[in-house]
Amino acid sequence: MKVTKKEALNIPNILCYIRILLIPFFCYYLITADSDNLYRYAIGAGLIVLSGITDLFDGLIARRCNMITDLGKAIDPIADKLTQFSIAVCLTIKIPYMIYLVLIVFVKEIAMGILCLILLKQNKKLDGAMWFGKVATAVYYAAMFLIIVLTILDANPVWNVVLISIASVFMLFSFGMYLPVFYRLYKK
Repeated sequence: MKVTKKEALNIPNILCYIRILLIPFFCYYLITADSDNLYRYAIGAGLIVLSGITDLFDGLIARRCNMITDLGKAIDPIADKLTQFSIAVCLTIKIPYMIYLVLIVFVKEIAMGILCLILLKQNKKLDGAMWFGKVATAVYYAAMFLIIVLTILDANPVWNVVLISIASVFMLFSFGMYLPVFYRLYKK
């Protein structure tokens, strides 16, 4: 895949780069936050919201302004997965039962990566994210944001369990919906 400077530096791809660059910053704030430094949770949550906004706009701009590139198709899901996994790992440090969501995300992404590689060997590929993947990602971001907000507010930890469960169900639902799509592409 040959990438031109114009493709590499188009607005949607720059937004993906920004999303990747935000990861160490929100990780720092989430990991160093505690009851004496609650503002760090707020900064971490704000950076996650900013990351989610760049995710939303990179796709919108790419489609509406005809700026879809092979590079963008490659780095957007990488930025998504790195962001999702980083948020969950950072929150696992504070909320130990978050490990279940980390495992679900990890297994889902490894399995989907393997399925994509199998399709690539047959010169086939999944053409972008499906609606259920986008919904699962939106629910995931919303749940993680709410967990951080509830931590700041010192809410009952049962809400964390509820939000982790909701995000987990949507991730599993998304994976379950992708399996027949992969199967149909494989059989074509």
